[in-house]
Amino acid sequence: MRCCWGFAFTLFQESNLTFSLETLSAEDQVKDHSTGTRVVAGQIFLESGKSDSQSENEESFHSQEEEKENSLEELNSLEMSNLLNKDLEEAEVQSPVLTAIGGTADGEPCHFPFLFMEKEYAECTADGREDGRLWCATTYDYKKDQKWGFCESEEQSNKRRQMQEAEDVYQIGMKILNESSKKAQKKVAYQYLLKAADMNHTKAMEKVSYALLFGDYLKQNIQSSKELFEKLTEEGSPKGQMALGFLYASGLGVNSSQAKALVYYTFGALGGNLIAHMILGYRYWAGIGVLQSCESALTHYRLVANHVASDISLTGGTVVQRIRLADEVENPGMASGMLEEDLIQYYQFLAEKGDVQAQVGLGQLHLHGGRGVEQNHQRAFEYFNQAANAGNSHAMAFLGKMYSEGSDVVPQSNETALQYFKKAADMGNPVGQSGLGMAYLYGRGVPVNYELALKYFQKAAEQGWVDGQLQLGSMYYNGIGVKKDYKQALKYFNLASQGGHILAFYNLAQMHATGTGVMRSCHTAVELFKNVCERGRWSERLMTAYNSYKDGDSNSAVVQYLLLAEQGYEVAQSNAAFILDQKEASIVGENETYPRALLHWNRAASQGYTVARIKLGDYHFYGFGTDVDYETAFIHYRLASEQQHSAQAMFNLGYMHEKGLGIKQDIHLAKRFYDMAAEASPDAQVPVFLALCKLGVIYSLQYIREINIREVFSHIDMDQLLGPEWDLYLMTIIALLLGTIIAYRQRQHQAVPRAAGLRPAVPQQEPPPEHQPPQ
Repeated sequence: MRCCWGFAFTLFQESNLTFSLETLSAEDQVKDHSTGTRVVAGQIFLESGKSDSQSENEESFHSQEEEKENSLEELNSLEMSNLLNKDLEEAEVQSPVLTAIGGTADGEPCHFPFLFMEKEYAECTADGREDGRLWCATTYDYKKDQKWGFCESEEQSNKRRQMQEAEDVYQIGMKILNESSKKAQKKVAYQYLLKAADMNHTKAMEKVSYALLFGDYLKQNIQSSKELFEKLTEEGSPKGQMALGFLYASGLGVNSSQAKALVYYTFGALGGNLIAHMILGYRYWAGIGVLQSCESALTHYRLVANHVASDISLTGGTVVQRIRLADEVENPGMASGMLEEDLIQYYQFLAEKGDVQAQVGLGQLHLHGGRGVEQNHQRAFEYFNQAANAGNSHAMAFLGKMYSEGSDVVPQSNETALQYFKKAADMGNPVGQSGLGMAYLYGRGVPVNYELALKYFQKAAEQGWVDGQLQLGSMYYNGIGVKKDYKQALKYFNLASQGGHILAFYNLAQMHATGTGVMRSCHTAVELFKNVCERGRWSERLMTAYNSYKDGDSNSAVVQYLLLAEQGYEVAQSNAAFILDQKEASIVGENETYPRALLHWNRAASQGYTVARIKLGDYHFYGFGTDVDYETAFIHYRLASEQQHSAQAMFNLGYMHEKGLGIKQDIHLAKRFYDMAAEASPDAQVPVFLALCKLGVIYSLQYIREINIREVFSHIDMDQLLGPEWDLYLMTIIALLLGTIIAYRQRQHQAVPRAAGLRPAVPQQEPPPEHQPPQ
């Protein structure tokens, strides 16, 4: 593969590589229909089809793109059919003949089927042999003719047995890994996987290589993981190709090369790796290492989004925790949204005492996972059951959802689900109303009735329940039970998206991508598809990386954040930059920390993160990872001030105007920006007050410096200003002041004897303030 870098990279740039879905593996293949709709997990998904009411102008707007896609699909289909016909013709001409090796019929063709021990065999077998070596008979009746030979050489036999042994070891490891939640047991599982990987088992090598890269249950060793990734890449593993691309992109264990990274990402995507598709989608969207192309980004993101949307269940996916390390360090536990262990135990105590709200809340936490609580359907079912028995409609509705979906804990039952949905709906619960609408829409336990489905969805939507809004949008879009109305569909999809429903984002993305009901907008479609893609199962690594950082393993955390940053997660980009900025990752050389942090602050700032934009200004102001450049720093501060109204950025702009750094010195503009900072944030008022005091002193000194004091006094005529007897007035004022001082002193001396027997009280000093105002 190394010999083909130049050719592959040139081909990639020239052809812009439109990927064919035929190249995806069966496991990761995603169907991307061009027309109609499809139903997944009880939700109606929009496909990129044309509506009946679209105008001829709109059709001509998309005709060029459709012709291009159709021609590519026809070309791919033609090539595939030609190859298939060619293979079939060759198979008819040259049917494979298995020749016996050794035995009593060396060189003779195997006869299938053959009879052995009163049983017919249509393929080679190891029956009757203790060494497990495959053999065949060269005549039909082995017992009669005793004509046989091996189907494989001794070397092939040893290799096959070794691979079978490796598979057995791998399965043992995976069984322990999947069935246990204890860290010690998972470490044992990885020892089995490590053994299978040493025996060249591909899936075991993939597992072990990632564990070595991230430090998951194995000691982190990037060099060893790199060697395994290279081995996997030579074998054509898409996971290995994607990971090797990541190493070259981030410069971990290898010299950074964006060209090589792009080629490996491309091969990984061609092999069907969804993370590679997601990385390429982000690179085309942001123009990283490639020419910016919204349409190419749309192609990759749509494919991944189809897969993510198809995985969404009725109960919803896992909650994505986006914790910013910078906020967590400044305000521990406040910004993360994580529940403290003591608080969880308190809610559990309340639930055990019969508090229905606590039972419902814990049930929802365990159903979806998140906020420091692991997903556990067994506990969710128990809590919902307790609350439902107490008459809580919300618990009844969620029990209905669990029965409708089915799981290892709760068997799927439309009848039971329907009972719970009816009880909840009769009590006016929107979750139950939506569930009942789903039952009537798809005929689950009841006959299909679109009118009733629409009625219940409307009731749920009126109460703001996102599932009801989503399903109403789907019905209006597809004209199910109602007349097609894209405006109404768009309205309800927008409402559901405001509630954070993944499928609402997905459907809106499809509408903007195809121009259905709205003006086509590639940029909007990409942003919406990107949002959907970031809700995939790989988002769980955000929480894994955070836990690694909290446990003090910054090296593991930074590698995980760097991979997520490659996928386009803004929070991962800022967290990786934060760890590098704090110089907490020893796997990155000290001279490389600031340049790498600068790169990821820049990417996070491009996605609208204010703190990252201010950090960019700081790096250019102080020369961290780059040369000191006040003008560039001023530009970043100004962007943060204008776009995000950041008080910190305004304060910094005031300081730069005050000092004349990167801009002409202007004390009046400096005061203006200081005042704007104080208005933007109450926290900035004390620093701004101090800055304005300093500014006033500087302004006064500057004014005094600019005038000649001696010349001013020489021009003052005291006779004209105070009159001809001004000296008498002055002497009188001095005499009065002197008399006042003498009288005050006499009173002080008279007060001392009266207080002779008393000890003066020591004034109690005020304790220093615990928290100093921010500077």
